[in-house]
Amino acid sequence: MWTLSGFADEISPDLDEQCAVLRRLGMDHLEFRAAWDTNVLDLDDAGLARVRETLDRAGLRTSSIGSPIGKIGIADDFDAHLVRFDRALHTAKVLEAPFIRIFSFWIPDGDDPADHRDEVLRRMSALAERARGHDVVLLHENEKKIYGDTPGRCLDLIESVGSEQLKVAWDSANFVQCGVRPFTDGYAMLRPHLAYVQIKDAVAATGGVVPAGEGDGELRETVEALRGDGFDGFFSLEPHLAAAGPLGGFSGAQLFETAHGAFTGLLKERQIPFA
Repeated sequence: MWTLSGFADEISPDLDEQCAVLRRLGMDHLEFRAAWDTNVLDLDDAGLARVRETLDRAGLRTSSIGSPIGKIGIADDFDAHLVRFDRALHTAKVLEAPFIRIFSFWIPDGDDPADHRDEVLRRMSALAERARGHDVVLLHENEKKIYGDTPGRCLDLIESVGSEQLKVAWDSANFVQCGVRPFTDGYAMLRPHLAYVQIKDAVAATGGVVPAGEGDGELRETVEALRGDGFDGFFSLEPHLAAAGPLGGFSGAQLFETAHGAFTGLLKERQIPFA
């Protein structure tokens, strides 16, 4: 059984509205990134307690902390970022999230990513070591313009760090926007490390984000392959259908429902059960 989740802050800044829309769609998980226009890592303890109470009341569980860890420049202060990562670990514990999404640092425009490989691996290894002893898995998402924005560099990260607590979060749209054919160029390479799937699609010619199955993200091929090899995990809707930026996106309730209908329609076409 595949489990649907989603970045509910794409629905509304208001957490109650986020919960109401998710429940109306029959979803019982969310990937928590923000509420009340406040990033998950900027919520104080009282705010986190309010989040937990609201989610419990709505009967919702947290599939992952949609953190911005790793979304800083490769030359930016990493020690301060490690302190912020400690907050992510605490937040995952409070919300009982099994995963925390992370990134592998912005590479300056025009630089060869290979020139920054050693520092990227040092930082990623430090994050994995920091997570040791916590009941959580770090998910590296292939955001464009970071070190791990292509399948080959994603694989390099995972294999070089070599931690069971560092896995792949697969994002088809981000690969498309980097000139990659996601399934053709990356699936076989990354599947052994793939633990979580972000659902959005994009058109190669423009980079524009579209509902699942309407772009060049090879989602049908990916879904079929995942079913064939027994994947059992989360599929997290991240529609970005109204706005998209380096730190997140927005869709609104109606377009979030459009994104949900597109992906669940794709699953129903193939008679794939989901919850």
